[in-house]
Amino acid sequence: MATPILETKYVFTITARIGDVVTAGETGIGVRRIIPIIGGEVTGAITGKVLPFGADFQTIRPNELIDLEAKYAFETDDGATVYVENKGLRFGPVELLQKLKRGEPVDPKLIYFRTMPRFETGHEKYRWLMEHIFVGSAARHADRVMIDVHQVV
Repeated sequence: MATPILETKYVFTITARIGDVVTAGETGIGVRRIIPIIGGEVTGAITGKVLPFGADFQTIRPNELIDLEAKYAFETDDGATVYVENKGLRFGPVELLQKLKRGEPVDPKLIYFRTMPRFETGHEKYRWLMEHIFVGSAARHADRVMIDVHQVV
């Protein structure tokens, strides 16, 4: 018997508005940055708002590869709170990554930005978020990060 074919389906988009970057400096493994998450929205099969707390904790490696680990939450329109832990990578040509750091626009197709979100909630209607694996395709803009969340089926 063969193993199941790996497929994904789009489920929803998280648009996380972000605040000013805080830099802790070079830590020996790279430059540590903390980017506050100050709000946003969730659209698609789930709708709601990103709550105004949490942050993306990044390490920028010497080759400009960025390790990301965001922790935040959103509230659905019907009142469920969903905790999100989202790990990922962002990488691309150095000159384009430098433009992103300065807040300049860059075509998202030119930057590899993928994540692995995990969700937690006590709300029965959304427990399925804890029973599946998800991947995200993301884009960084000056004031927000957009993540298209896909369920691995």
